[in-house]
Amino acid sequence: MESLFKDVFGLFKFVGGLYEGIKKLLVPPKAYSWQTFIYLSVFSWALAYFAVGYISNIIAFLGWLFLIAGTAWYTTDDPLRVPGTFMPVGAVITGFLVSVFAFGNQEDIITPRTIVLWPTISALITAIPDFIEGNDTDAKAKIPKPEVREKIIILVASCMLISCWIQFYFVMDKWLTQYPSVLADNFQRSTFVVSRAVPKEIPENGVLILEQIQPIVEKQIAKRPWSEVEKWLLDAKKQVETLGNQVINANLAELEEKELWRVEPRVSNIKSGYRLDLLSIWSGPSSNSQGYYLQKSCRIEPIAVSARTAIITTSQVEDKNTVAEIECDRLSKLMAGAPPPQQ
Repeated sequence: MESLFKDVFGLFKFVGGLYEGIKKLLVPPKAYSWQTFIYLSVFSWALAYFAVGYISNIIAFLGWLFLIAGTAWYTTDDPLRVPGTFMPVGAVITGFLVSVFAFGNQEDIITPRTIVLWPTISALITAIPDFIEGNDTDAKAKIPKPEVREKIIILVASCMLISCWIQFYFVMDKWLTQYPSVLADNFQRSTFVVSRAVPKEIPENGVLILEQIQPIVEKQIAKRPWSEVEKWLLDAKKQVETLGNQVINANLAELEEKELWRVEPRVSNIKSGYRLDLLSIWSGPSSNSQGYYLQKSCRIEPIAVSARTAIITTSQVEDKNTVAEIECDRLSKLMAGAPPPQQ
């Protein structure tokens, strides 16, 4: 029975201690305290939810100011430092809130600009107290001592460098989104870019262009009279470039890299007819100084077909006509270097 009373007493003591801790955290010891600012921010956002128009924006703006002030006050009462620096953790938290407040938006609160400027803003917030002396009611500006100024310059410069590297990450991410063919390149010799993606052996968009243009070319050549096909091949540059532009605009319309692809033909004589090489040429950045291109080769040969022509008499004669037959490679080949000159 005695142990039961001890357990109950211990439970009440624990609950009482927990209650006192929560009360100390939530109940302001005086009107002018950090809890008051936090409560004002919550109250402002509640009012902004029910308000409309510019009144709602003004109240929400005040709510952000109260939240930033309350957070800064609370985290600087007993500051915890970021390891290896004199930057308080509170300045990092306050810097994040300031960055979100200044550069966020209603659709997306956390934007790339928010993340990029966060370290620099946190460093500036850390430096502000060194330029102020006095207490809460009587404060004035001052110039820090040389050794303090040196620490501030190093901290701000370091955080600006971090912001630059974060910005570089977002720039690279945007480039690789708009120019996915760059991922097919080799980054092993790069001193500042590390590709964690599985390297692609061949650029997919270059393959897509040739796969889309192949059936169109086949349709324009197959089973047409040989004389017409030879005229088409004489004008192949114009024909293929026009078709290539149509395919690129139709399949890569949403990508910036569409301006860096072009399609050209190469026509050469072979023993049995002609060879038509369709080239999708990449003119964007490449680890190879001469770039690269993809090639799909097609063989065009004449074949004889029979057609029965009716004569006025009941007899029939056979007249032989020559038409074109085209056969293209199944896969595209990746070729390093500049494309061969046009003949």
